[in-house]
Amino acid sequence: MSILQIWHDENYPQGLRGTDAPLFPATRASGLERLGRFVPRAGRDYAAGRNSDHGPDGPCAVSRLSPYLRYRLITEQEVVASVLAHHRLTAAEKYVQEVLWRTYWKSWLEMRPAVWSRYVAARDQQRAGMVDLRALADAEAGNTGIEGFDDWARELVATGTLHNHARMWFASIWIFTLRLPWALGADFFLRHLIDADAASNTLSWRWVAGLQTPGRTYLATTENIARYTGGRFAPTGLAREAVALSEPPVAAARAVPELVPPDPVQPAVLLVTHEDLHPETLIPRGHTIKAAIVARDPALLWGDQARRFVAAASTDTAARVGEHFRCGVAITDMLDAQSLIAAAQAAGVRQIVTGFAPVGAVADRLARLVPQLASQGIILSPIRRPWDEQFAPYGTKGFFPFKAHIPAVLQGLGLL
Repeated sequence: MSILQIWHDENYPQGLRGTDAPLFPATRASGLERLGRFVPRAGRDYAAGRNSDHGPDGPCAVSRLSPYLRYRLITEQEVVASVLAHHRLTAAEKYVQEVLWRTYWKSWLEMRPAVWSRYVAARDQQRAGMVDLRALADAEAGNTGIEGFDDWARELVATGTLHNHARMWFASIWIFTLRLPWALGADFFLRHLIDADAASNTLSWRWVAGLQTPGRTYLATTENIARYTGGRFAPTGLAREAVALSEPPVAAARAVPELVPPDPVQPAVLLVTHEDLHPETLIPRGHTIKAAIVARDPALLWGDQARRFVAAASTDTAARVGEHFRCGVAITDMLDAQSLIAAAQAAGVRQIVTGFAPVGAVADRLARLVPQLASQGIILSPIRRPWDEQFAPYGTKGFFPFKAHIPAVLQGLGLL
């Protein structure tokens, strides 16, 4: 399982070694180019090396596509289709499953949105009640004296990334060795990860802590860290047991909300948020897009590294959207009702279409905007991708029941 998924290239690019080149160039073309380089290694090479973290400048088996997938500069369906065009599912099963952990987490949280609200409340309560502020500051700055942990803390802050296995080790040490509040650890990740994501991050930290699967925890050990870091780190003094945290029961899963499809006869304004930066494959054929707004509101992102990536990716997206839909495109730094109403009125439309926003900051903002738009006779119509539609119903339980449906769903999507 994964604490926020997917790192893989032969080596980290030069940007991590001190040059000015970005580690993740924020364009769709860069994501596709990286995907193309990774695909040949998505089978046996990935399965054999995916757990090994040889350091920022060492060989790496993972794809390092996570930021591109997180903001859907490239989509999960595109990635899996490319991989399965070169490998049989049995050969690339581990990688396909890794991509689908992201889909599973989003599906699971969509059926239990109160878990996100519970996390936000826990984070605020834990921060307000934190007594040993020095211990928290030392953990975030990498000054605990714990080998490996300190290195990962500094690597995360400097680069906005961590290998998936390192994320799990880090979370376990944070919770069970340092005994720091889990929600503040999850918040530390959200504030620094380029691919910060409400579902993957929150639920993975909950899994390590023994909350997601009640009673089941993840314990980082010296032996495991030494093995999968090639002996770089062998920290001493780690917790020898991981006693699961507890919480009130989580409410039963609700049905995934059904969406009213946009009216294809009515022209529309396209709203693009950072939840889906590839609207060219989102909007069904036949829809007339009169104008587009790309909203890159920094208040809806948790950290500066993510904000910089999204700002650059939004510029790339705006250029693609204008060319594809043959319409004017505005980039705005605020997702607000006034801007959307003005755009719709200027275009002479009463419909705004947008990619479905999963549980998180964008979804919360859009929910507040809907009645304001409606008061002006404007309908906001979110569109859910077929990938999400097909997989969402299977997020009711754990990943293993979800996994059993993967072949059939991929076949239904025409990928097998």
